[in-house]
Amino acid sequence: MTDSALLDPLPLSTDPRADRAGSDARGPAPVAELSPEIAELAAGFIHEIKNHIGTLSLNLQLLAEDLETAETPRERRALDRVGRLSGECRKLVSLSNDFLRFARLRELHAKPVPLDEVVSRMIEFLGPTARQRNVEIEWFPGPDLPDVCLDCDLFEQALLNLMLNAEQAMPDGGTLTLTGRCEDGAVLLDVIDTGVGIEPAALAKLFRPFHTTKPDGSGLGLATTRKIVAAHGGTIGVQSEPGRGTKFTIALPAAPASGAA
Repeated sequence: MTDSALLDPLPLSTDPRADRAGSDARGPAPVAELSPEIAELAAGFIHEIKNHIGTLSLNLQLLAEDLETAETPRERRALDRVGRLSGECRKLVSLSNDFLRFARLRELHAKPVPLDEVVSRMIEFLGPTARQRNVEIEWFPGPDLPDVCLDCDLFEQALLNLMLNAEQAMPDGGTLTLTGRCEDGAVLLDVIDTGVGIEPAALAKLFRPFHTTKPDGSGLGLATTRKIVAAHGGTIGVQSEPGRGTKFTIALPAAPASGAA
C-alpha cells in the first residue's frame, strides 16, 4: 500500500504548506500565548488552589469513612453527596495538573533521534487499549527519514494527546494511520483517523486553551501539544471532514547531518 493510497479516504492535502495554511484559513485561528510572567503567576495560583483541593479531598475521604456504615436514608444521601463532591475534587485536580503542564513547559533537553523510534514506542504503549476499542494502528515511515531533534518525553506527550484524541474519535473502531515523510527540509508526521471528524465551528477553536467538545475534557490537551511542537521549532496543522475523519500534521526541522558545521 502506498502513502498516497492511505490518504484516499480523506480529501486532505499532503502538502505541508497547505497543512500550515489550513491551520489559519480552514482550521484553528492563531492563539495568543501567555507572557512568561502571567503564565508563572497563573501556575502559582493554580498550585495554591490545588493544595486546598487536596485538603478538602482528604476531609471528604474521612467523612466518607465515617458514613461507611450508613443505615438511615439521610445518612445514605449524605454518603452519596460526599462521593459526588470527591469526584468533583478529582476533576479539579486533573484540570490543575493539565494547566500546570500547559503553563510551565519545562526547558527542552533535545537530542537527534529517529522519528521511527519515537512513534514505534508510542504505538507499543497505546496498542493494547486501541485493540480493545477495535482501532487498528498503522505506521508508514518514509524511506531515509532524517533524524529530528526531540525532547522525547515532551514530544511523546504531544503525540500521545493526538493518538488518544484519534482513538476517542472512533467509538465504533477504525484505523489510526501515522505516516512519516520528508519535504522541503522538514520532517512531517501525519496522524490520520477515520473517526467522526470535527465541525468547522469547532475546528476554528481547536487549539484554544479550555476549548473542548468532550464532556470530561479539560481543553488543554491540544493547546499543550501545540506548545510542545512550537518549542521544538515545529508547526502543527489540522484538516477534518465531519463523518470521514481528521488529519493532524506536525512539521519538524530535520536534525543537522552528523559532522555538519
